[in-house]
Amino acid sequence: MLPLKQSVLWSSLTILALLPLGSCANTPWAAQLEQALSADPRLQASTVEASPEPTASPAGVELPTNFPAEIPRYPNAELVAVGGASSSEDVVVGANQSTETRWQTSDNAAQVRQFYQEKFQAEGWQLAADTAESSDQPIAATRDGLKVQIATVASGGSASTSDNSSGNTEFTIEYQFGEATVGSVPSPSEAETTADGELPQPGDPDFIGPVLPGEVASEPSASPAPSNGSFSDLSQAPAELQPYITDLAKLGAFSKNGTSSEFKPNAEISRREYARWLVTANNLIYANQPARKIRLAAATDQPAFQDMPASDPDFAVIQGLANAGVIPSPLTGDTSNTTFRPDAPLTREDMILWKVPVDTRQALPNAAIDTVQQAWGFQDSAKIDPKAMRAVLADHQNGDLSNIRRAFGYTTLFQPKKTVSRAEAAAVLWQFGTQGSHLSAKDALQANQPAAQPSTESATQSAQ
Repeated sequence: MLPLKQSVLWSSLTILALLPLGSCANTPWAAQLEQALSADPRLQASTVEASPEPTASPAGVELPTNFPAEIPRYPNAELVAVGGASSSEDVVVGANQSTETRWQTSDNAAQVRQFYQEKFQAEGWQLAADTAESSDQPIAATRDGLKVQIATVASGGSASTSDNSSGNTEFTIEYQFGEATVGSVPSPSEAETTADGELPQPGDPDFIGPVLPGEVASEPSASPAPSNGSFSDLSQAPAELQPYITDLAKLGAFSKNGTSSEFKPNAEISRREYARWLVTANNLIYANQPARKIRLAAATDQPAFQDMPASDPDFAVIQGLANAGVIPSPLTGDTSNTTFRPDAPLTREDMILWKVPVDTRQALPNAAIDTVQQAWGFQDSAKIDPKAMRAVLADHQNGDLSNIRRAFGYTTLFQPKKTVSRAEAAAVLWQFGTQGSHLSAKDALQANQPAAQPSTESATQSAQ
């Protein structure tokens, strides 16, 4: 046997000797030689399959811009699809429109269901009666005009409490606004105009606000009430609250709402309208104290809420409250409040949360459930939102000037999620300030009365 080096040498020389012969064109021997020296085609195929060209990954699914921050988000769940209404910023969500989002988690369906049942109950949502009766039914909950339905989805796409075949659980969150919420408002050409083709202006019968406080005070026609402040349905309001409505109407604190002389004292008030009343009443009562007025926002301000664009008629008011830090928003570091829901009904806890900071003009105190329960004696203190709880405690420290006492009288139940009537909202806004430094609508009316003219006799005596 030849040594290894000699074997390699002889093989190389043999190949070199055969190459010139293989160069003869189209000879059978050359074809056989070429085939023998060519690469294995199976090796080429396996190499191509093992190294595929990279392909572009599908675009990520984005959460709709109108997704309410109030809806609890399941931990470690991934958004996989969005259906129903469009997810664009120009979406218009009405009472008959809903948006469905589809999520996936490695937890089982029972864990998902338990999470949402506990979250909804703890955060004051109203659950449908059949939710607790059957685990096969979707979880249906409502809060402040917002309707939500949670349903787990099987691999075939039908609602089910079982997991899908991949080992993950898919579930849907479908939400629907009870009141029309506009993400984009019509352009001036699409908006309602007056008979002469012009947009309604302050003082016109069709104008719906907002109205600058100065314009309200200077133009009596901007108030729906007669000049004496009496409404045709004032007697329907609780007797204790009627004077508050009358004083605010005389002051011009209520925004124009057509030519109706009805106040509808027992009807719900929307978050939008209460915000408008809050700014207008405060600025009228403190008309002679500019430092205590709430500044309206400029149209160029960056909107704090996704559903309150600069084109909204109440943008200046609501954005002004956000700019001042009166209402929770991303500007105050509260990233969970990205929507304002202007047409949803106002709740008791939100009414107090917005009003008390304007009274105290200082940071709200820390509050715990036991502290609030001991101060007020409320049996449902645990149901109050932690942010609102601080305002409720500060309101108690205001003694007889408390907004809660003025609007609701004596009570051992605060009912924080209960909606507020227009008469109750008027009672709260009738007075601003704290003990030792406060003003009411009645005080503002007396300050605006012209000084009495001296009699002829008094004038003659003064001249002498």
